[in-house]
Amino acid sequence: MVFLLLAALLWIGVHIGISGTALRGHLVAKLGETAFTIAFSALSFAAIGLLVMAWQTADTAPVWFAPAWLRWVIAALMLPVFVIFICSLVGNPTAPGGGGLLAKGPRGIQRVTRHPMLCASAAWAALHVLGNGDTAAMLFFGAFLVTAVAGMPSIDTKMARRHAQAWPDFAKATSIVPFGAILAGRNRFDMAEIGWIAPLIGVLLWAAVLHGHRILFGVPALIPS
Repeated sequence: MVFLLLAALLWIGVHIGISGTALRGHLVAKLGETAFTIAFSALSFAAIGLLVMAWQTADTAPVWFAPAWLRWVIAALMLPVFVIFICSLVGNPTAPGGGGLLAKGPRGIQRVTRHPMLCASAAWAALHVLGNGDTAAMLFFGAFLVTAVAGMPSIDTKMARRHAQAWPDFAKATSIVPFGAILAGRNRFDMAEIGWIAPLIGVLLWAAVLHGHRILFGVPALIPS
């Protein structure tokens, strides 16, 4: 469990302590953007590898047991998570290199949330903490939950600094919380902009993972082992 805790702290530290602070700017100034990106990616892969390894070998203790009905609810909620994640891969202005899209205003899934990938990641992590209920799962999935939640305001700060003219209008017309800007009347939902291909891929991927969860991860999604 100590190894898992240290691995979780390393993962959080890499993404919050480096990517989300002024340290990133200092490292980029010394190494250059390309070298920093390569080094940071390598460190991230190493950190997630250690985290997975630590989770697989960690001792754990149950805190609660998810009843069958809750597992069905979690499985259903994972459907929009998959859809939002796949939609986030298309024209995301808050992703690296996507700043040029800001001036065009939010489109597609960015009308729902300006951080679709991180929102999907946070929901995935939170639902898996809820569905597992043991100490090892709390540390493992909790590490991803912390980095995803902390990453959203961190990205907002960086985008506001890098795109001082375009960001205020973009931020005003969007929200971190899904559908927040739409419900507040600052935006509207436009399914035509999202299209049907990305949501369809999300649905198919959700179905594939749901039915192949035991094969992929060693445990079933709906039936307790």
